[in-house]
Amino acid sequence: MINRVRGTQDILPARFTDKTDAQIECWNLVEQTARDAFRLCGFEEIRTPIIERTELFERGIGTETDVNKEMYTFEDRDGERVSLRPEQTASVVRACIEHGMFNQPGLAKLFYIGPQFRRERPQKGRYRQFGQIGVEVLGQSDDPAIEAEVIEMLDWYLKQLRITGTELLVNSIGDENCRPAYIERLKEAIRQRLPQLCGSCNQRYETNPLRVLDCKIESCQPYLNELPVITDSLCEPCRAHFQSFTAMLDQRGIAYTLAPRLVRGLDYYTRTAFEIIGSQLGAQNTIVGGGRYDGLSQMLGGPPAKGFGFAFGIERMIMSLPDDAARSLKQVPDVFVAYIGERARKHSFELARRLREAGISAVVDLEGRKLKKSLAVANSLAARYALIIGDSEIDSSSYVLRDMTTGEQRNLSESDLIATLRN
Repeated sequence: MINRVRGTQDILPARFTDKTDAQIECWNLVEQTARDAFRLCGFEEIRTPIIERTELFERGIGTETDVNKEMYTFEDRDGERVSLRPEQTASVVRACIEHGMFNQPGLAKLFYIGPQFRRERPQKGRYRQFGQIGVEVLGQSDDPAIEAEVIEMLDWYLKQLRITGTELLVNSIGDENCRPAYIERLKEAIRQRLPQLCGSCNQRYETNPLRVLDCKIESCQPYLNELPVITDSLCEPCRAHFQSFTAMLDQRGIAYTLAPRLVRGLDYYTRTAFEIIGSQLGAQNTIVGGGRYDGLSQMLGGPPAKGFGFAFGIERMIMSLPDDAARSLKQVPDVFVAYIGERARKHSFELARRLREAGISAVVDLEGRKLKKSLAVANSLAARYALIIGDSEIDSSSYVLRDMTTGEQRNLSESDLIATLRN
């Protein structure tokens, strides 16, 4: 037997698995609700290649980030270094540059749904191939209203999924004018505490000091709390931008928590950063993360452009759904058609076609079982009704409809049958 690759999973119909984040019904709910939310706010879908030139991600997310170290990178037959995409913002910006989308009037409001790949240690809610949904707003405007509207859309989305117990964390991580001086102050403060910090903090001190603030190791927390925060070092434009953004959240009635130690793990982020954390995920509790990335287009060789967006893992969003979500989403046929005899078999296919044309989902027994076994299959599929057809039903044009919950049976004409099933 050949098993799936470690860190991947098969997404199955719910009746074949008890694992919620591997149930296709939950995936469909999360994806379709996202499409509904994005459509209401004027976003358009974009699909980029799963494989990109490695240079794209090295320029965009940085060579010393955790994500870069987890990339699946290899040389193709032409000797070109390519990678499976570990995230999609860089790919979306690359597509905007390549297709001249920045030359069009107005903002490019884009969303994507698709797989990403990172070779990290598999654990609950984290896979080496994982689904991701994201939004990007790209153009020449860095108006904080863009950020507030996107977060308002996220708030609506989570409410539609009935996800509760969440908290919005917001911060500003400055820009190229104020962040360098802050990083120097931060490095000096970290250097004095290196002996007390974990190995990861020591490594990040050398490669990306901001990421030290993101450490989750309990023993490091007292020392991290002593470090300077970037909100005390913001330049006036960054401070005004952040104040305007939070004021707009207030106007919309969106609750948030100021998190001065919140940073994002990729090099392209600037100014506003945010996360939404949840109570269903344990220590790794981030559901959604995002922020502003003005300047990423220039990093990738494109024209000056502003950007803001977010992304979330589909598996982790599914883990945050209410407990009854999976049960209510199970895909079941309206009717299972069981027949007795060859004449009834032929008639069953014709009747099933007419039922489907009327918008009724119908499954016909394709294995020629005895009636009792056919009804057992209908029960295993959780079909609402079973339709029993034999020669007498064909001759009388009256079919036996059995309620699989109550066991009640009725004889109905085809028109009455369609009316009943539609209701």
